Amino acid sequence: MAPLISFENLTLGYERHPAVHHLTGEVREGTLLAICGPNGAGKSTLLKGITGVLAPLGGHIVRHGFDVHDIAYLPQGAEVDRSFPIDVYDLVSMGLWRRAGLFGGIGRADRARIAAALAEVGLEGFERRPIGTLSGGQLQRVLFARLVLQDARLILLDEPFTALDATTMTELLELVRRWHREGRTVLAVLHDFDLVRAVFPETLLLARRAVAWGPTAEALSPEKLKDAQHMGLAWRDDAAPCETAA
Repeated sequence: MAPLISFENLTLGYERHPAVHHLTGEVREGTLLAICGPNGAGKSTLLKGITGVLAPLGGHIVRHGFDVHDIAYLPQGAEVDRSFPIDVYDLVSMGLWRRAGLFGGIGRADRARIAAALAEVGLEGFERRPIGTLSGGQLQRVLFARLVLQDARLILLDEPFTALDATTMTELLELVRRWHREGRTVLAVLHDFDLVRAVFPETLLLARRAVAWGPTAEALSPEKLKDAQHMGLAWRDDAAPCETAA
């Protein structure tokens, strides 16, 4: 398959302090890729760089034949403001913004698509529930329904299964498998190595630098995991900032 994203000596970070350092590699179209590594390894930072939220401190992200509007992004649950006064229907309908615009109208066909997305994640009848009343698993189902509506080529998932019950995780994981069968490219930040080994054929093991990138069995070998742990401990957050910015 052709490359969808290329990283060329990429460095990403905050206030010129690198969180991802000199990453080079390709994500090919149709890839189902897990991104693993210790806490503070730069995993979420990499996703934000791909979406364009973070500009590179050095190097480049090359998007082959698509732009950031072709990306569907699921943030960590902690980044969702549950106190915001919005109901399930309106949050899911935001998945249509790329087609309808932020202030575009929702027609009959769109309403049918929203209903189908909610049914797909098991939330029929929840349309007018405020998001602040939902359990963690229910909110994650809502966010997956929004991804369904976005109908994107590239799907980025940041810790999508954290603290979910087994039924919710199984059902949402089946959606991920379906997207992969459809030829979409899925990148997921994950901590459950058993899940990664069972479902994701390819893994990027990241500890600010790439420790390993390739078949999951090789990337998550005991030796590579030990290397990642040592590399994570070696980084100093008070190191000097980068001298140049992109």
